[in-house]
Amino acid sequence: MTETGSMTCYRHAGVAAGVVCTRCHRPICPACMVDAAVGFQCPECTRQGARETRQGILPYGGHPSRDPRLTSIVLIAINTLVWLVVSRGSIGDHLGLVPRGICIAANDPSSYYPGALQAACVANGDVWVAGVSSGAWWQVVTSVFTHIQFLHLLVNMVSLYFIGPVLERVLGRVRFLAVYGIAGLAGSAAVMWLTNPDTSSVGASGALFGLMGAILVLTYKTKGHYKQVLIILGANVAYDMFYLGTISWQAHLGGLVAGLVAGWAIAYAPRERRHQVQLYALSALTIVTLAAIVAKSLLLG
Repeated sequence: MTETGSMTCYRHAGVAAGVVCTRCHRPICPACMVDAAVGFQCPECTRQGARETRQGILPYGGHPSRDPRLTSIVLIAINTLVWLVVSRGSIGDHLGLVPRGICIAANDPSSYYPGALQAACVANGDVWVAGVSSGAWWQVVTSVFTHIQFLHLLVNMVSLYFIGPVLERVLGRVRFLAVYGIAGLAGSAAVMWLTNPDTSSVGASGALFGLMGAILVLTYKTKGHYKQVLIILGANVAYDMFYLGTISWQAHLGGLVAGLVAGWAIAYAPRERRHQVQLYALSALTIVTLAAIVAKSLLLG
């Protein structure tokens, strides 16, 4: 409930407003207050919400998923399948994100030469594993679905199973996947810019942080228990700091920022032009993210 001070009801001139509508944020008097799931809404927004419910439209323009868990289960299956393939061969070297590339010692595959360039690596008879800037552009996507350690996979997939369906119930499948994908790419962009160019990063954590960022924005907008989301995020940040050097905090940061921006674009798009604004905003965020990746690749190349 938001206090409005001396503001007057937009439907009854001269009548003091006690609260604002949680949907359109216009001041309303006690006679216009209609109980909603969170706070109060004005009669117009209540009728609009009823129409959207009858039409099967979610609060932010999406369509309800028949089973909100299905998308997350499919993502979990893809990640698990990739882990099974990676655990039985060396393909993981080509799926993880390496900004520039890695020169692996020919006589010891577990060792590599930091800072080595491709030409020198090949000339010395060692093995060059390409990175994004040296042609392995797919790594910005495949790294989001790649895990080397089973515990890493388990933690991320359990988190996705609990977080994913919650967000999909509110956004619908298309918007949920948009947030997940953009956050994953943004995590890759942050890795490109903020990590050593010859180190490898893997994992879905950037995308998961993006989902938590979107949930934080949506919870704040609906005046829900957003402080609980902040506590969970804070705990994850503290965990990152405790294991600094072994966890890709860069991917977490990039994914979180993208999730916050994507969540804001979806939640605060004006209702009368909601689909267009959401499409343009999410497209612009994707383009900026890809441009950041390309720019860093050119600098490293």
